[in-house]
Amino acid sequence: MEPLKPLRFIGAPIDVQFDEPPALEKAPPCPNAFTWDGTPFRIIALLAEWHDYGRRGHLARNMRPEHARRAARTGSWGVGRFHFRVRAICPATLAAGGQIFELYYDRAPQDASRRRGGWFLVSELAEP
Repeated sequence: MEPLKPLRFIGAPIDVQFDEPPALEKAPPCPNAFTWDGTPFRIIALLAEWHDYGRRGHLARNMRPEHARRAARTGSWGVGRFHFRVRAICPATLAAGGQIFELYYDRAPQDASRRRGGWFLVSELAEP
């Protein structure tokens, strides 16, 4: 199978929907749908999933090395991203076969009153 090629970078926040609420808020599964720029998309297939518990910025320097190694494997509160590559369809356009997107959940809280983190649409990909 040939690798997917980038079609366009999006880098935008999205709203996601789950058919059933996730058991763990900070470790969600792939959502069932998302809304981007007012357009709803239904996820019809999960193509890939991976986690990144790397610490960025000043957080990368605020741990002892042995603790940082463990956190890179298992994560720590508010640090990490859950990435998903999905095939989704827009009910309004019903594009044949759908579109391929990469999205992620960032566990980092926005501030003290918004502790949930956020969902982001990274890019649209195309099959060669």
